[in-house]
Amino acid sequence: MKIIIAGAGEVGTHLAKLLSKENLDIVLVDTNEEKLHWLDSNYNLMTITGSPTSFDILKQAGAEKTDLFIAVTPFESRNIVACQFAKKLGSHKTVARINNYEYISPENKSYFKESGVDELIYPEMLAAQEIVTTLKHNWARNWFELCNGELILIGAKIRENASILDQPLSELNKTHLLYHIAAIKRRDKTIIPRGSDMVQAGDIVYFITTPEHVYDIQQLTGKKKIDVHNIIVVGGSHTAVRLAKILPDSMHMKIIESNKDKCYALANEIPEVVIINGDGRDIDLLKDEGIKDTDAFVALTETTETNILACLSAKRFGVVKTVARVENLSFIPTAEGLDIGSVINKKLLAASHIFQLLLDEDSSNAKCLAMSDAEVAELVVKEDAPITQKPVKDLNLPRDITLGGLIRDGKAMIINGNTQIQANDRVMVFCMDTAIHKLGKLFG
Repeated sequence: MKIIIAGAGEVGTHLAKLLSKENLDIVLVDTNEEKLHWLDSNYNLMTITGSPTSFDILKQAGAEKTDLFIAVTPFESRNIVACQFAKKLGSHKTVARINNYEYISPENKSYFKESGVDELIYPEMLAAQEIVTTLKHNWARNWFELCNGELILIGAKIRENASILDQPLSELNKTHLLYHIAAIKRRDKTIIPRGSDMVQAGDIVYFITTPEHVYDIQQLTGKKKIDVHNIIVVGGSHTAVRLAKILPDSMHMKIIESNKDKCYALANEIPEVVIINGDGRDIDLLKDEGIKDTDAFVALTETTETNILACLSAKRFGVVKTVARVENLSFIPTAEGLDIGSVINKKLLAASHIFQLLLDEDSSNAKCLAMSDAEVAELVVKEDAPITQKPVKDLNLPRDITLGGLIRDGKAMIINGNTQIQANDRVMVFCMDTAIHKLGKLFG
């Protein structure tokens, strides 16, 4: 498969790093020669210095024989034009990152499709949707539904009151067949656990379970779900506006924004939301706006440090659920270690959404988790695939891969060592990003 990525920003670079591990034919195009030289030296890909809106550069990259052309530069118009040019030259499928919500409305998407842009990625909407999911399932750090909701991946931070502490997972599995522990995040390290591993206080544990056992996971982790009605959002960003548009009727939000002109613009765009001009880190302001009676606090300013500090302040006031926008990928482990609640990163969400397009047509879902070094994929098993030859315990799977659950004939099952994978099963796989390339052989 040949893929051209236009734009070596964080989204493009993250994608290029992921895909280069799958031994695909990757070409990365950008005007920054220094950045491309470093990527070319460290990853299995080809780089071309130049503008993605140049026909000569696109031809040099091989756009006429490209399976997927992805434009993720910071400039919306450049992404759209680059996709149109690539399509004209012969690229099979094109994807453009955009910043304008108007473009993804149904009546406008068809226009882009006709003009040569097959898919539009709007990171702010992806982030808003992720925040709504986080607020609905507020006792969890991560919540991800696979196989049309038949299987659920739940990430939860384990406190000292959890009943699963300091016991080998092999012992837990004897009494609890309700879940599969797919991964453990311990400080800055991600562990794909085996039977001898144990859960410790402070770990973020990723459970795979079925909908009827979600409450059991909540009990095991010592968590309590709250009803979220009142939300304070700091930062009147595009994500905040999109959040206001899709928030359920049972939830009500107010926005604190430091820029007075932006406050007036927000008041006109989302008149149903209370807009306050001020600094979201101001303790007195937070008290005046009822922080002690707030159910959830979401920090969406342009500055990662501000978002982290604001969430820490909200935690001190007893806010149960906090969400921080952390745009610098290198800050994510630090943010998780500071116990600021859920972390939202638009770049990872956009890369994840694009990554889904690269899976085999029989696969329906994938997600790059906020930890940034692991993936979850839902894959369909082909006839005579190696993974069907033996029970799971005898497959000698690589240590960086675990099988969590499957759907067979419409029924969800949690996988254990005795499970025999069959052709046409839809299997949920959790793996380190270095192991993605191993899945193709296993699943046929």
